[in-house]
Amino acid sequence: MTKKNTALLTLVLLMGFLVGCGAKVPNVDWTLKISGEVATPLELSFADLAKMDQTDLDDIMMEKSTGEDEVTSWSGVKLDDILAQAGAAEDYVSLTAIASDGYSIEIAKEELTGAIVALKDSGEWIDTVTPDKGPIRLVTPLTPANRWVFGITELQVNK
Repeated sequence: MTKKNTALLTLVLLMGFLVGCGAKVPNVDWTLKISGEVATPLELSFADLAKMDQTDLDDIMMEKSTGEDEVTSWSGVKLDDILAQAGAAEDYVSLTAIASDGYSIEIAKEELTGAIVALKDSGEWIDTVTPDKGPIRLVTPLTPANRWVFGITELQVNK
């Protein structure tokens, strides 16, 4: 084997090792259902969401109803992309977000500008950092954090 081939093989092995050391997607048994006024109701697993294009929301003010407000960063799938995949009615007026604990809230379409279904909080998987608040969360950066539903299991599109 020539020095050139040895160097190339070493580089390939090193790259494979570095890629393999990256933060892997946690094995989470979770499904997000998209229902209501949609052409194609969806059921997206955590793995499905992790494979979709991710968007970062940096330095977002998290206005809390109790405790001190804080600036946070989130990563996840654009809500608009999920709704487009489900064929949501363009003239929908709100979404009802339903959490695993039964909590639900109706959120007006205008409040959902820039919203994501977050999988990461400050670069870490929500399931790892705050498993009791995860593994996914609806983050609506234009609204107070009491409208950021954690542990969402369903988004119902309303007309």
